[in-house]
Amino acid sequence: MRLTRFTDLALRVLMRLAVADADLPTTRDVAAAMEVPYTHTAKVVARLQHLGLVEARRGRGGGLALTAAGRAAPVGGVVRELEGAGDVVDCEGATPCPLRGACVLRGALRRAQEAFFAALDPLTVDDLVAAPTGPLLLGISGGPPGRTAGP
Repeated sequence: MRLTRFTDLALRVLMRLAVADADLPTTRDVAAAMEVPYTHTAKVVARLQHLGLVEARRGRGGGLALTAAGRAAPVGGVVRELEGAGDVVDCEGATPCPLRGACVLRGALRRAQEAFFAALDPLTVDDLVAAPTGPLLLGISGGPPGRTAGP
């Protein structure tokens, strides 16, 4: 299974925020530190806010913060939520597969997909930034490249 770029970026945003210090990074700071477009990062942050994993504070001293739910979120649950419940293959697409009613592969792929998610379930966002990852993440992201107004 392969994660979408959106989910990959969301996990990296969560990890970056999990190691943020008291100086809350803005969406622009996070985008610059991860070298990804601001617009993509803003969409990811909006979705993470909707899920209750990230809080955005406006104004002076504002920025992005990981919520308590975000820190404790099972990675498998986050990935399930962002990837959706769709099948690995599209058997019902524009040209439906003639085997779809009696296909063994479809069920096997669904079980493999669930096993993928289940393997991530024991991990929390905090687990993802435990040593040695957290200190390394701080080292490569450095400090904010220049604060800008707004989250």
